[in-house]
Amino acid sequence: MKVIVIGSGFAGLSVATKLASEGYDVEVIEKNDDLGGRARVFEVDGFKFDMGPSWYWMPDVFENYFAEFGKKVSDYYNLVRLDPSYKVIFDQNDEIDLPADRKSLDALFESIEKGSAKGLKKFLNQAKYKYDVGVGEFVWKPSVSLMEFMDPRLVTKAFSLDLFASFASHIRKFFKHEKLLKLMEFPILFLGATPENTPALYSLMNYAEIALGTWYPMGGMNEIIKGMVSLAEEKGVQFRTGVSVKKIIVENKLANSVMLANGEIIEADLVVGGADYHHIESSLLEPQYRNYSKTYWENRTMAPSSLLFYLGVDRKVEKLIHHNLFFDEDFSLHAKEIYEEPKWPSKPLFYVCAPSKTDDTVAPVGKENIFILVPIAPGLADDDSTREKYYHILMDRLETYVGHDIRSQVSYKRSFAVSDFISEYNSFKGNAYGLANTLKQTAILKPSLKNKKVENLFYTGQLTVPGPGVPPSLISGIVVAKEIMKRYGENISSQNAGEIVAV
Repeated sequence: MKVIVIGSGFAGLSVATKLASEGYDVEVIEKNDDLGGRARVFEVDGFKFDMGPSWYWMPDVFENYFAEFGKKVSDYYNLVRLDPSYKVIFDQNDEIDLPADRKSLDALFESIEKGSAKGLKKFLNQAKYKYDVGVGEFVWKPSVSLMEFMDPRLVTKAFSLDLFASFASHIRKFFKHEKLLKLMEFPILFLGATPENTPALYSLMNYAEIALGTWYPMGGMNEIIKGMVSLAEEKGVQFRTGVSVKKIIVENKLANSVMLANGEIIEADLVVGGADYHHIESSLLEPQYRNYSKTYWENRTMAPSSLLFYLGVDRKVEKLIHHNLFFDEDFSLHAKEIYEEPKWPSKPLFYVCAPSKTDDTVAPVGKENIFILVPIAPGLADDDSTREKYYHILMDRLETYVGHDIRSQVSYKRSFAVSDFISEYNSFKGNAYGLANTLKQTAILKPSLKNKKVENLFYTGQLTVPGPGVPPSLISGIVVAKEIMKRYGENISSQNAGEIVAV
């Protein structure tokens, strides 16, 4: 049975590899010249830049992914735990390094707010339960029917997951000090809603961050992609890069082929959309075959876009560690200007990644690889003058913090923002992280992984279940593959494609 997978991001690679391992004939079509989707890499003048994800959380999800095929993470890349996990800068003379060691972290919390170490223990115990149930059970539901959630055991657990309480109110049961609240709320900034509008369920992110640790694959995040591609090829997946899909051809409610931009037509028994869901619906399918209307998409709450700068610096930059969060401005104001009153931020918070502090292969000797990210509202206009304005706003604050000039030592500079997310990834409104994780966009309320009008068309990735982020995208691919296998047969290597029928 021939399967065409559109897009080679984490979800596309995941679904392709799982299906190929079960005997399906799988070909991945990638519009860009390089595989990996948002997790691509580029090199220039001895600097090696990861273009997208830079945080490696939930290591168990990666281990479980490779174990699905009898492999280990260590078969493909060398993983190291970062200690400190990251640094938070509150102002010029006030910063915190988050230790990886739990005892040291307890002592840090206690030094900020007396009694908070006990609060942290209680908070993490609850967060662990949410992580075990949420990541262990709920995220594996394909969410194509409410009946999936009618298991009394799961219903009982759902009430223990704080689905209907806000993260902001939940966290304030354990901590009062503003610094600790900022530390605990920062992962929420990337989930697509303010802490006030994010379900308390997502304290599971804090458990992942604190208890499971912050890690880094030596050589960069693209090493994960390299490992996944190697595994996929081992299982027989074929790749075609540098050509985009122009149309999914549907006849008699079946997607029987895809047309490429060069006019070539590739026949298929199954099609899986691993590219942007909205793009597939609005650009590759005729209107009568779309799951959702233009109005539906306009009413979705999207996760942020980002303004990114990739900088090659011809000197070492002082004071930075691998991950650095600049919380020296008002968190609430920035969040409001992303989610509630979308506009370019007045006083942006930002993130600086300096992987060359950990990995000497990503920059020449004596130089620094710097990646700067500002979360911004999707859909903003991002002309060159606006990017340059923010570059200097960020660099003014960064140089003040490190205590020396950087700009005159920047030998390479590249920016990436909303319009690039659209042109490079066909991203809806230029979002960087998919759909926001709000209660109204959870599980069965997310866009369906199955096309309702085309029998053999499926979707995977961060705009469908289980949601945004690298680990959820890996899971999404496996979930979709297993849903396909349930409908078309689990291991077809010994069967003829013509004998496979949907059940």
